[in-house]
Amino acid sequence: MDEHNENVRVRDRRINWDQEETEEPVSGEQESEAKRMERKRAAEEYNKAASGANNAYPLMDFSTFVLSLSSSALTHLGEVPNPGSGEHQTNMALAKQTIDLMAILEKKTQGNLTPEEERLLKDSLFEVRMKYVQKAD
Repeated sequence: MDEHNENVRVRDRRINWDQEETEEPVSGEQESEAKRMERKRAAEEYNKAASGANNAYPLMDFSTFVLSLSSSALTHLGEVPNPGSGEHQTNMALAKQTIDLMAILEKKTQGNLTPEEERLLKDSLFEVRMKYVQKAD
């Protein structure tokens, strides 16, 4: 049996309003290129849709992302009032999940951050971990 079959059948089950569901032989390389083009088109369409005046939030960059995660962890730890209710609520499981997510981010971005981004992530992670330990006691 040949492990490297050049003709792969791909059946796209996603909804596409402009064309019928198709089943065509596609090589691995063509599939990769098709996926890249599809992802690029999706990103372009998203950017166009998200560029409207309705977007009241600041531009998202790595620092904003880290600060958002840190704020979420602090909110779950009851350190910051819940933006929806204005009340201080503690949810240790969600706090732990957010802190673990920040730790994954630290590990996976190692060597790829600016010194400022790395310092922000490490300092934020230290702060939320220490708050978690205090709350857990």
